[in-house]
Amino acid sequence: MFITQTLRRAVQINASGTATIFGERRQTWQQFQERVARLAGALKELDVGAADRVAILALNSDRYLEYLYGVAWAGAACNPINIRLAPPEIAYTLEDSGSAVLLIDDAFSQMLPALRPLLTAVQHVIFIGDGPCPEGCLDYERLLAQSAPVPDADAGGDDLAGLFYTGGTTGKSKGVMLSHDNIVYNALNVLPALGYDDQSVYLHAAPMFHLADMANTFAVTMGAGTHVAVPRFDVEAVLDTASRHRVTHLLLVPTMVNLLVSSGRIGDYDLGSVKRLMYGASPMPEAVLKKAMTLLPGVELAQGYGQTEAAPVITFLEPRFHVEGGAKLTSAGRPAYGVEVIVVDDEDRELPRGQAGEVCARGMNVMQGYWGLKEQTEQTLRNGWLHTGDIGYMDEDGFVHIVDRAKDMIITGGENVFSVEVEGAIYEHPGVQECAVIGVPSEQWGEAVHAVVVPGPDVSLTAEEIIEHCRQRIAGYKQPRSVSFQNESLPVSGAGKILKTELRKPFWEEHNRKVS
Repeated sequence: MFITQTLRRAVQINASGTATIFGERRQTWQQFQERVARLAGALKELDVGAADRVAILALNSDRYLEYLYGVAWAGAACNPINIRLAPPEIAYTLEDSGSAVLLIDDAFSQMLPALRPLLTAVQHVIFIGDGPCPEGCLDYERLLAQSAPVPDADAGGDDLAGLFYTGGTTGKSKGVMLSHDNIVYNALNVLPALGYDDQSVYLHAAPMFHLADMANTFAVTMGAGTHVAVPRFDVEAVLDTASRHRVTHLLLVPTMVNLLVSSGRIGDYDLGSVKRLMYGASPMPEAVLKKAMTLLPGVELAQGYGQTEAAPVITFLEPRFHVEGGAKLTSAGRPAYGVEVIVVDDEDRELPRGQAGEVCARGMNVMQGYWGLKEQTEQTLRNGWLHTGDIGYMDEDGFVHIVDRAKDMIITGGENVFSVEVEGAIYEHPGVQECAVIGVPSEQWGEAVHAVVVPGPDVSLTAEEIIEHCRQRIAGYKQPRSVSFQNESLPVSGAGKILKTELRKPFWEEHNRKVS
C-alpha cells in the first residue's frame, strides 16, 4: 500500500473536484497533486532522500496537507510535531528523530530563536506561513515556484511513512514508527465507518498533527472528498465554516464537543449539511455525549477508540448504538473491520467475556515499533499483539468496555500525559519531599492533571507555586490543574511503589469508570 496512491485515485476520479479550502484559497485535486510533486522536488533539491525525516510545526492549513503528501511523494518520512509542546520538548523530538528539514508557520516562527541553539540535525527551515519570511528560512511558495515537479518515489509497503511522538513512561516521548501499510490500512478501516466519498466535505478542526484527525485525512483523500481546514479549534470558526462550506463530516475530541454543545450558538448556524461527527482521542463524558445527541439530532455520532501505536483506530462505536439509555452507549464499540482484539490476563492468556484485563490488538495498522527503543518495542508488541495498556473487558456481543488504564497515563483534552514526566518537573522544586500525579475527573477535559504533594519539613507551599514551577519546565497541557498537599508520606505497596489507586479513590467514587 502507498500513501500517494490515495492521492492518485482522487485525481483519477475527481480531478476537477475541490481538494482543499482554507480561508480564501481553494484548489482542485489536479492542482493539489501538482503542488505536491513540486514540494517533493524542492525536498529532493535539499538532499532529502528515502526515509529521511521532515518535520512540521504548524497550525492546520491546506499547506499542512500538502506537506503530508509531498513528503510521501519524495519517499521521505514525516514528523508532525505536537503544537502544544515547549521548545525543549520540540527540540528533543527534532533531535531524536534526526529531522533534517523543518516546516514552520507564522504561529511558531517566533520560537526559532529559542529552538535554533538546541538543534543540530535540522539543516533547513521552510516557512509556510502567510506573513514575511523570517531571516534564515526558505520561503515555501518561492520554493514551489522554483522547483520542477518530480515523479512519485513510489515509497510504500513497509517503508517508514512517519514518526509520531507520544508520551513515554521514561519521561521522554517515544517515536512511533508507522509504515505506509499501517497508515493506508487504517484509512481503509475508517472509510466504511465514516462513509467518505467524492461528495464528502471534511472539516479539520482538531489539530492535524494528531493521528485522530490524520486517520480521516487519508480516508477523505481516498474517497476523493474535500478537505476544509480552520487553523485551530474555535467554536465560532467551526460553526461558521461548517455552515458556509456545507461540511458533511468532522472529528472532534470530547473537550471540543463539550465546548461546542455548551456554547449556546449551535442554533445560530445552518448545520443541515453535517451528516456525521466522529469523536475520539479520549473518553467522552456521558453527560456531554447525551447533550450532543440532543442538540445535534440530525447528526450521526460515531466513536473511535485507539492509540498512536495502532495508526490509531482499534474499535468503532457506530451511530446506530448512540441511543440514550442504550446498553452499548458507554462502550468503546467493536473491533474495526481489519483489527483483531482480545483481552488478556497478566500472563497474556485470553480471558473469558466479561472479565477485565489488558486490551490487546493486532492487524496491519499496528506500528513497526518505537524509534530506537528495541526493548520497549518488544515489550509492547510481545507475542505478536499490541499491548495497549488499557484495562477493559469484552462483552458477549463483542463490544469493548474500557474501565481503567494499566499504564501510568492521564488523557486530558485528547493529549497523553505521563505522570512520571510531570512528577519529574515537580521534584525539581527544592521544597518538595514527595509527589504523585494522577488524573481526576473533569467535565471540560475528560481528565485533569492533579498533583498530590508532600512538602519537606518546615516548608510551606501553595498550589500556585507548584503550577508556576511546572510552567517553566513542561508544556501547558501537562501542567497540574490542581494541587493538594498532605503532611504524611504517600501510601506505598510492599514493593515500595506509590499506590496511586488509593490516591485516586476519593475523586472517582461517584464514577462508574476509573477513567473519564
